[in-house]
Amino acid sequence: MRSTSHSPGPQARPILVSDALVWRKGRRNVLIAQGRIAAYDPAEPPPEALRIDGSGQVLLPGLVEAHTHLDKTLWGMGWRPNTAGPRLIDKIENERRVRREIGIDPERQSGRQVRLSVAKGSTLFRTHVDVDTECGLSGVEGVMRTREAHQAIMDMEIVAFPQSGLVTRPGTRELMDQALAMGADVVGGLDPCAIDRDPKQHLDIVFGLADRRGKPIDIHLHEPAELGGFSMEMIIERTQALGLQGRVTISHAFCLGMTDRSYARQLMEQLARERIAVMTHGAPSRPVPPVAECYEMGVVVCAGSDGIRDSWGPYGDGDMLERAMILGLRNNLRRDDEVEMALDVCTFGGARVMGREDYGLEVGCVADLVLLPAEAAAHAVVERPESRTVFKRGVIVARDGALV
Repeated sequence: MRSTSHSPGPQARPILVSDALVWRKGRRNVLIAQGRIAAYDPAEPPPEALRIDGSGQVLLPGLVEAHTHLDKTLWGMGWRPNTAGPRLIDKIENERRVRREIGIDPERQSGRQVRLSVAKGSTLFRTHVDVDTECGLSGVEGVMRTREAHQAIMDMEIVAFPQSGLVTRPGTRELMDQALAMGADVVGGLDPCAIDRDPKQHLDIVFGLADRRGKPIDIHLHEPAELGGFSMEMIIERTQALGLQGRVTISHAFCLGMTDRSYARQLMEQLARERIAVMTHGAPSRPVPPVAECYEMGVVVCAGSDGIRDSWGPYGDGDMLERAMILGLRNNLRRDDEVEMALDVCTFGGARVMGREDYGLEVGCVADLVLLPAEAAAHAVVERPESRTVFKRGVIVARDGALV
């Protein structure tokens, strides 16, 4: 499993956050040193420690943006009216046209979204980056430069993503392989039936690349109901055959929201058995995986903003607390423990999917943290205060909605 890849520099000063309400741990004094949570309620804090009054504030682990598309956000490029048609293929074709017309620079745009999201508390990202015969590897190259330039404030996984299809666009498989050789972390896939219309060949390519390169998999699956269930069963079969348990994620997984609940539960049982994770962004326009039911069945669930202010849709600002609220609303989560379940999806769920074993709030965990005014963790989701202090590896990287 992957762990946090960067260690703090020797200049990192110890920090003592006093009287903070630590999620699931109660009121504590928190000592941060050498980039990690060093102790709770230390008897003798280092005299040189920077002291922060945490009274009236909740301390959360860093938020996790586990599914986004950094290479094609239009954030900061001015308002562009959305003209995409209703079908998935309409949106894919509209995106290619917009990319040609306005010249989206993947490095510039991904950097803008990273800085926006970090200021709101995200410290860990998984981004899907387009690879196709039209844009080539320019998106991967640009986002890799962003990752390098911003490594002090966040960690990032890059998914090589065949947005336009694999089988239907010859040459894409070779480009995907090149992206993985360059340093992309995850093999992506997309709607094996609906886009490529050849689920066997599509999944053979995706799982073949993962097996050869030793990479995990994250497949977009928008396909609805029984069609999506059929593709999901094929993904489950290949996961089992190749021993990739714990290394496969199915993003969106709209089919799990189908009306045939008996079939959906059978699928969830198989996902849990093979340790296949599910990503949901709580789409209001489609059936979605039921979060509470997934938790009950033992399926790991993570979340992401998906597209932010792009050619697919005009919404989003990268706030994963808002995403937790959307998940709560979409899944009718109302009690505090239920709202905290949505928050868990937007924190621990993403970290589990990315194999970050040193993530969290235990002593020894990497100090990726968010401190914000609230009376409880559920209150933080509901209120979403702008005033947030964001720590990355024990260093304060943002305050009050701005990087420092």
